[in-house]
Amino acid sequence: MKSLAELAKIREEALKKVDVRKDRKGTRIVVGMATCGISAGARPVLTALLEEVQKRNLGDVEVTQTGCIGVCRLEPIVEVYMPGEEKVTYVEMTEEKARKVIAEHIVNGNVVTEYTIGAAE
Repeated sequence: MKSLAELAKIREEALKKVDVRKDRKGTRIVVGMATCGISAGARPVLTALLEEVQKRNLGDVEVTQTGCIGVCRLEPIVEVYMPGEEKVTYVEMTEEKARKVIAEHIVNGNVVTEYTIGAAE
């Protein structure tokens, strides 16, 4: 890096990668993997999501991890970000629920409302 312009370009590219609120290409699935999520069973949920995405060859779907999402009593929590749509938050997830979310929401476009935070509240 030899100039402020180069630094500004690096900063802009990094911000694009971490900004989940702007429209992005493809779908992003985020699993809460703080200690609260892990102790509630987030690791098998993450594994099930990764396996389903790979099995179905969903190249435009990215599965990532984050820390605490903030509602520990409803862990494991999975958030789905699809381009041009509102974020969907799934709570009290299991491996079976994760597989159904991939099949129904990600593949067929139908939110599994009974698993969402709105249904739990």
